[in-house]
Amino acid sequence: MPVDKSGSRIRQMFGEIAGRYDFMNHFLSGGTDIYWRWKTVRLARPENGDPILDVCTGTGDLAFAWRKKAGTETPVFATDFTHGMLKLAEKKRQQRDVVFMEADTLHLPFEDDTFQVVSVAFGLRNVASTIGGLAEMTRVCKPGGRVVVLEFSLPDNRILSRSYQWYFRNILPKMGQLLVRNRQAAYEYLPQSVSEFPNGSQLTEIMEEAGLERTMFRKLTGGIAAVYIGYKPAQSE
Repeated sequence: MPVDKSGSRIRQMFGEIAGRYDFMNHFLSGGTDIYWRWKTVRLARPENGDPILDVCTGTGDLAFAWRKKAGTETPVFATDFTHGMLKLAEKKRQQRDVVFMEADTLHLPFEDDTFQVVSVAFGLRNVASTIGGLAEMTRVCKPGGRVVVLEFSLPDNRILSRSYQWYFRNILPKMGQLLVRNRQAAYEYLPQSVSEFPNGSQLTEIMEEAGLERTMFRKLTGGIAAVYIGYKPAQSE
């Protein structure tokens, strides 16, 4: 049976784990998730000036990475539809100038052709419609701009892939539920959602269906994660 990604279930699940979300991300990845975000903002190479948007932002870590990398004149916006996550993001904001807004990625409250970069980190697989989320991200992206996805992937090496999937299915759910008790079995959902999510060229094909071109992906840390980038076609003169 396909994993339940209904909006009500996802919102409740992330609301329940929000308080331990950052700790679990760093703990379960051994801190590698920090490097993955660092690498993402460098592969996408933001330019000074036009605004940047991070959707499904959670507690804002990728938005803060954009803020650090982009020029001081570059506005950074971040959206999520889980109120508890945004409350934590606001607490972490301090002097870092990021505008957080509560919004559903399938219905973003922005005009067409607004952002030079529209990104999502470990959140697209939680959106009820993958192509719907990508199409909405593409809509608000400026012509010539980039849609950037950072997501878990499957290693190419057969031995590493088997070990990784065994850990994901047998160890991670038990550790997650022990450390962060929740009614929605969030750390059973994680491996299920990763296993069902398009990987590699499968995702770049969906990005192209959503209206992007020149799509590419770069696998990180042996293929455990991957960065995907697609460009919105420039408007013809």
